[in-house]
Amino acid sequence: MTASGASAPDKGPGRFSNLYKRIFSAIILIAIAVALTWVGGLPFTLMACAIGLGVLYEWHAITEPRSNVLTRSVSWACLIIVLGMLMLSHNGLLIIAVLLAGSALVAILGGRQSGIWPATGLLYAGFPSIALTFVRGDTGDGFAAILFLFAVVWSTDIFAYFNGRALGGPKLAPRFSPNKTWAGAIGGAAAGIAAGVACAAFITPAGGVPIPLIAFVLSVTAQIGDLGESWVKRKFGVKDSGQMIPGHGGVMDRVDGLVAAAALLYLIGAILVKPETPYDILF
Repeated sequence: MTASGASAPDKGPGRFSNLYKRIFSAIILIAIAVALTWVGGLPFTLMACAIGLGVLYEWHAITEPRSNVLTRSVSWACLIIVLGMLMLSHNGLLIIAVLLAGSALVAILGGRQSGIWPATGLLYAGFPSIALTFVRGDTGDGFAAILFLFAVVWSTDIFAYFNGRALGGPKLAPRFSPNKTWAGAIGGAAAGIAAGVACAAFITPAGGVPIPLIAFVLSVTAQIGDLGESWVKRKFGVKDSGQMIPGHGGVMDRVDGLVAAAALLYLIGAILVKPETPYDILF
């Protein structure tokens, strides 16, 4: 998640209690994510699949008024097929083709009234799982690429949150998310660039893509992903996507920036290098 800060801090003792929960939960989640990234292989793929399942569950819960039992059921079936293929196949283009076909099927079955939202949710849940799995791959370069992604997104998240709360100032996108500020967004982007450059410098010399540029693009994309999720929640009158993660809300609240940045990193690597080895774009 990439939180671009609030114009004014929350008041009362609950503010500190929630902050402690947020920090503790973040530490636990980061430790688990880094450990599974180090292990790689099936354990990391299972984590990527778990993210997809959690996102689709919460997406359906939020957008239920604009779907029906048929479209939700078909989208679940399609996602399970895609995630099953992800654990068994290394053919990235084939898996993506199945995901796109499934989303088109859901949209056709539901029509304009009940198909667009569940079809979009299927893409939103499935593609980042594919992206994370193939960016990680089975090599040291994949491990480095995921650490780079984590460093950029998490630094953006942390510094945007605290910078925005400390400085306040003009709103970033009040129609989508009324608490986020330009100060938080700029501070988060600067931190994301610095973290990406530092991570790349400690791991290995950069490849053909300028690290500061791609870190900046990923940081901005993570913040756009956060704004997009905020817009969906606002549209459906929901404060949090769920209550699974203390201090953060739901899975979507925690990974909204990560899934957006991961999807873009995969697309860049898949287009410029190869769909099965997108991590080579960085190292």
